[in-house]
Amino acid sequence: MRISRRAVALIVSAGFILAACASPAASPAASPTVAPPAASPTVAPPSASPVDYLACMVSDVAGIDDHAFNENAWKGVQDAAAKLGLQAKVLQSKAATDYAKNLAQFVTDGCKTIISVGFLLGDATGAAAAANPTIRYAIVDFAYKAGEHPNVEGLVYATNEAAMLAGYAAASWSKSHVLGTFGGINIGGPVTDFMDGLVAGAHYYDKAKGTKTTVLGWDPVTKKGVFTGNFVSIEDGKTKSLAFLDEGADVILGVGGAIGQGAFTAIEERGLTRAVGLGVDVDWYFSVPAHKSLILTSILKKIDVSVAAAVERAFLGQTPIELFVSNLKNGGVDLGVYHDYDAQITAETKTEIDALKAALIAGTVKVSDYFAAP
Repeated sequence: MRISRRAVALIVSAGFILAACASPAASPAASPTVAPPAASPTVAPPSASPVDYLACMVSDVAGIDDHAFNENAWKGVQDAAAKLGLQAKVLQSKAATDYAKNLAQFVTDGCKTIISVGFLLGDATGAAAAANPTIRYAIVDFAYKAGEHPNVEGLVYATNEAAMLAGYAAASWSKSHVLGTFGGINIGGPVTDFMDGLVAGAHYYDKAKGTKTTVLGWDPVTKKGVFTGNFVSIEDGKTKSLAFLDEGADVILGVGGAIGQGAFTAIEERGLTRAVGLGVDVDWYFSVPAHKSLILTSILKKIDVSVAAAVERAFLGQTPIELFVSNLKNGGVDLGVYHDYDAQITAETKTEIDALKAALIAGTVKVSDYFAAP
């Protein structure tokens, strides 16, 4: 039996980390700029002497050119391969029916570590791990019941913490005092943690400044909001964003790779100079450069770092960490830089965001305390 979506969200929000996470290999560090995926799906790493070890990754349906989630995970596999001299291979899922098939193919191929990318691969990965107990698995954005799959690492992310910093920055920048957010598929924490944090950050700003910011598209108290129903349609993301712009929003967060890009196409279609968007997972200023002039900042979810560490732990034969939480404290999530908007975020606001970050790390401020408007 797998852990419930709500339970995963609560675990991530609480930021619990197993004692084993203290090892150097487990602690995420600063993430370099995300490069485009390699042209070939099989990588022969150049920086270490080759060894007989194949690390493999199964993407979700967005593929490794999503400029965010899957691409960043594949980069983590490539980074580990380059460091350790491993071979790396990826299979890109075109439909949900490919998940189990691709996982099975990697068993046939002799993969010694298999990374699954995304909550939607949870059931298929659990079944594969149970059938192949000598293979190491890790899955992004999913966790199983303790002890259920001892050969699997669940990699989860406290993106609500980083998103709260982004919400504060967005509220400080907004001229209309209206923000908008939407998700792809409502699978709980992996998507809605971003939305929770945005709302909490805006409310935290309002409490500090005596302002009133409206956030369209998500209520973290009732857990109801706006979703496209997929992660791959820029057009669907644009449609949701156009509705927010029509209601006065001037900062939009779309939680997903392609759908998030829809926010920027909506702003461009309206010909607006007063509206911006937020990136997710990686620094979109670099990964989606066509829209960099409209990117206020990005909410960084350093999947590449946690995936690379999981591959390395497996290669070294270290005991699997059943639940690894990347958060502000260990550097596994963070707020990106402001790039072209740096001068529009005041020194005072930056100091306040630094103080909020410190309070979140210390536990004196909790994201959930600011779900309701002040």
